Amino acid sequence: MNYLLLYSSKYGQTKKIIFQISKYLCNEGNICDIMSININKKINISYYKKVLIGASVLYGHLNPIVLKFTQNYYKELNAVASGFFCVNLAARKINKNTPKKNIYARKFLSKTKWKPNISDVFAGALYYSKYNFFDRTVIRFIMQLTGGETNVKKKLNILIGKK
Repeated sequence: MNYLLLYSSKYGQTKKIIFQISKYLCNEGNICDIMSININKKINISYYKKVLIGASVLYGHLNPIVLKFTQNYYKELNAVASGFFCVNLAARKINKNTPKKNIYARKFLSKTKWKPNISDVFAGALYYSKYNFFDRTVIRFIMQLTGGETNVKKKLNILIGKK
């Protein structure tokens, strides 16, 4: 079976998740094409049996390219089995760890005509050392407001698995 795995990732967490998923799928003898959704190229969605799109949130928004892609390809995406996941630190909280409870996933899914068969949210990871000064400062402030980790020396892998 041919899978198309697309991702949008600023700091690499969504890309890591896509590659972990591909290890599972490709171990079963399937073919996985993995690419950044940011690459502006025509994609023949009908070639694939299943499509998965993963996108991260930064400053309360998914990359606009993800919405544009789904607006351009929603008919093709709706014609195959498809899935969506959203990576954001809000998902670390139990009351925000499902697509229905997570504002970012909910907002995105309400704006697109694409109706994925499955969707989920993941918290990802918090690596202050990877962020530039501005992002580190803003993310730390947001984490402080929301009761999250603010120690910039810690590496915090929030995503290990869902319970």
